[in-house]
Amino acid sequence: MAENQITDPPPSEPDSSQDCKVCETWQQVIQGVLGGVLLLGAVIMVRHYGASAVPSAPPEDLQKEVHELTAQVEQLKQDQAMPAVVLNRYRDSIGYIYGIYQVGFANHHPEIRARVSGTGFLVGNGLLATNRHVAEPWYGDSEAQKLIDDGATPMLENLVVFFPGSPTAVQLSPAAVSRTSDLAVLRVDDSNFVRSLIVLPLAKSAGAPGQLVTVIGYPMGIAGMVAKSPTGIYERLAYRHNDISAASELAALSLIRPSTTCGHLGDVVGDKLIYDAPTAHGGSGGPVFNTKGEVIGVNSAYMDGFTGGTLGVSVDSLRPLLQQAQQR
Repeated sequence: MAENQITDPPPSEPDSSQDCKVCETWQQVIQGVLGGVLLLGAVIMVRHYGASAVPSAPPEDLQKEVHELTAQVEQLKQDQAMPAVVLNRYRDSIGYIYGIYQVGFANHHPEIRARVSGTGFLVGNGLLATNRHVAEPWYGDSEAQKLIDDGATPMLENLVVFFPGSPTAVQLSPAAVSRTSDLAVLRVDDSNFVRSLIVLPLAKSAGAPGQLVTVIGYPMGIAGMVAKSPTGIYERLAYRHNDISAASELAALSLIRPSTTCGHLGDVVGDKLIYDAPTAHGGSGGPVFNTKGEVIGVNSAYMDGFTGGTLGVSVDSLRPLLQQAQQR
């Protein structure tokens, strides 16, 4: 999501809580379900071994129930491990997007000149998925839209992506932008490094509410990564944490590192996903994974004051946009 006009806010204090591989929310969900499974197992044992006037279940039925419980526990273990799995497998293919844009009239100083900060992930050969409001930062900005309606022209001065493991940024250019949802596909300049990255797998559908999800991105942008940096680097970069030179220095030090948050899918309404995995500006455009390690959507926004109100756009809307980009 776009930031305000360029000013340098005071430095944020270090906060490493966002960079957890298995977050507390996920653990609480898993622990609750495991507790239920153990309780059910205890009930089965009481039925089988307890002295009771009620006839015991046939051995084959008990074996079946034990087998089902064992399978459920194994599935829960896999679900609990999934955030670490997707982070380790796909980290390098999820990049931090940084840009500067302006809105103004010809032959005049720009009315708006601001930074944009977001996340993008590889979905094809040299193609990066993100939000439209990252690719076109004036999208959804009422102030910018009013100027555009009056004849002003929006323009990107620069848009680049920093991938983990790469010491330099890679230039981005438009490939396909949705006119109906907050999605865009950008083209990444070709390089040996980009060609070595893994393309993230897309799920066939978003799936049903209730499932566990993992969101990976760069909440708080450069400020978030500076806050997670070693003390000496933090002290050096704290007062210029919105400067692209700070991002370049982080890249040179291999400190471009996405954060992982976890939660569950609360609802699916049309192509909109609602989940409770936390995010912040800079996390826009990040992938939302299911427990199979597939992308079910693109992180898009959050509602202030409601921790369960993180919003994403379904993979159902991303897939046709990707096909459109591939044909160009």
